Formats: sequence, C-alpha cells, structure tokens
Amino acid sequence: MRKIIHIDMDAFFASVEQRDNPELRGKPVAVGGSRARGVVAAASYEARKYGVHSALSSKIAAQRCPHLIFVKARFDVYSAVSRQIREIFYSYTDLVEPLSLDEAYLDVTENKIGMPSATIIANQIRQRIFEETGLTASAGVSFSKFLAKIASDMNKPNGYTLITPDKAEEVVAALEIGKFYGIGKVTATKMQSMGILTGADLRERSEEELVRHFGKVGRYYYRIARAQDDREVQPHRIRKSIGSERTFETDLAEEEAMLVQLEYLAKEVAHDMERLKATARTITLKIKYFDFTLNTRSKTFVSEISSADAIFTVARDLLRTPQLPQYPVRLLGISASSLLYQHDRLQEGYQFTLEF
Repeated sequence: MRKIIHIDMDAFFASVEQRDNPELRGKPVAVGGSRARGVVAAASYEARKYGVHSALSSKIAAQRCPHLIFVKARFDVYSAVSRQIREIFYSYTDLVEPLSLDEAYLDVTENKIGMPSATIIANQIRQRIFEETGLTASAGVSFSKFLAKIASDMNKPNGYTLITPDKAEEVVAALEIGKFYGIGKVTATKMQSMGILTGADLRERSEEELVRHFGKVGRYYYRIARAQDDREVQPHRIRKSIGSERTFETDLAEEEAMLVQLEYLAKEVAHDMERLKATARTITLKIKYFDFTLNTRSKTFVSEISSADAIFTVARDLLRTPQLPQYPVRLLGISASSLLYQHDRLQEGYQFTLEF
C-alpha cells in the first residue's frame, strides 16, 4: 500500500506578502487589482472572511471589505519561494508531482530518510517549510492521491489530516459532492440535480449510469465513490502540452480583469516549463463563456518560447484577436505545446517523440 502526501500552501501569494511586510500581518490582504479597478488574484484568510476571493472584481472586494489592503502581485518572488519549498520535498523523495506553484503530491512509500511513517514525514515537511520560509502549509496523508488531496483541505490553514484505509469509505461517503477533487462546479450542479449530494449518493449509482450521464470520466467517479484511486505520483511525466487554467467564481467581463488572470496563468506555465526544461512553439488560449461555450485560439512560431513575458504577450494578442470576448468569461486557460525538452535537444537535435 502506497503512502501519499499532498502538501498545499495556505493562501500562498497573500501569505508571502504578509511575511515580507509585517504591517500586513493579521490584516485582510488582496493580491492584484486596486481599490479603483482590476481583479483580485489571491486573498488572505482575513480577507476571505468578508467574501473576498480570487477573480473577484476589486471594486466589489473593496465594498465587501472596506479596510481591504491591495498589494501588487510579485510572481517572481512566488516562483522563487515555490522552488525553495520543492527542494524540501526532494530531500525526502524524488517522487514529487507538482500541481502548481503552491501544491504537490509526494510518494514517500520509500523515502530518503528511511522513515516508515508518512505522518511524521508530512509534519516534518510542514515544520521545515515554516522554519525555512516563514510560511504555513496544510498536509493530507493517505494511500492514494485522491484521498490525500481531500485530506489536505479538511483542516486548513496550517493543518494536517490522515485518512487511513479503514476510514476511507466512511470519509468519502460523508463528503459533499462539490468537495470531490475532479468534480467541478458544472458537474457538481448536474449531479445535485440528479439527487447526488454526497459520496454516499454517488456510490449508489452504477458505473453504467455514470458513464451514460458523464462520459468516460464516469468510470473515475464510480471508483472514487468507493475510495479507489490507483494513479501513481508522476514526477517525470513527459507531456505533449503544459498548461494552466482557472475557473472564476464571478464571470469576467472587462479586459483588464482578464489580462490580470492571463499574467498569472502565463507565469504558472512558464514556471512548469522551466521545471521540466521545456520550450514551446505553440501557445493556445482557452476561453469558456458564461454559457459554457468553449473557444480556443492558438498561434505557432518557428522559434521556441518559454518566458512568462513571451507567453503572456502571445496570450494577450490571442485574447484580442479577432476581437475581445463579447460575453462574460467563466474560465481562462493557457497551454504551451509543440514542446521540445532539453534532453531531446541534447540527444536527438530537433527529432523527438513525446508520449504520455
């Protein structure tokens, strides 16, 4: 049985700002935007108590929390801190699968310190993160990625949760369907309309019924309702594309708000490309409108690109071409493809094969 840890930093961007500026500690902070215009990229826990969250209009955020403090995003700092945290992960295991700047899976079944207890390792990591960065993290420990991810969210911030095999089905049965990792808002709403409100309700449905209503992913829903997930932590997965996307709690209608989000996404993609030592020739912008209509726009180059600035510039141009979105946007995504990895470049020049 595997021992999987999911580490999730607490309000990462905002916490970095509060760490670096003592005057912000204990106060409601919004990263990105301003009191007059823009959109919130991240919010501290103090701000979240007032209903301030990412992708919220800055004007609305200021109305909900009149004493909200707006600070400019510093993605270069967040990326540097993220790299520092991942070095801590790698001191315990090479089986690390980053999901974003602020979260990752670790397989510690076999680990570098010979520690049989995943619980002890998770809490050591949390303590080291705090000592070395001044930031807090929450951890979930279990025997699968799905359960570890759920567990890390059960006792935030600065918390720890263990889901043991004998408790797994009980935990999943009691979980609200909207809190299932891998079930988004749209799917959750559809399930709720079908009377599927909890994991216990989901478990009552047959695999055939779930596939009929949700397609192939219905098989995944069938398994996780039974606490079954055999996906491995994939530290060196070679991908055909590298991307990041965000679904917004409030649809975006203004270009400025969309550009703020694209800047964040571009930095996320660039960070992963740097980590994987990859460059790209194609950038794709994904736009999902309020009515779930999907639109993709892409551009391919002769030369390779990898920097956040270059990716953002391409995404911004795609957003405006042939015209800005004419309807409210609920999701934006950027992906880089036609990838070239460093080892391919060294070993095979420009002839390379990418496989999942």
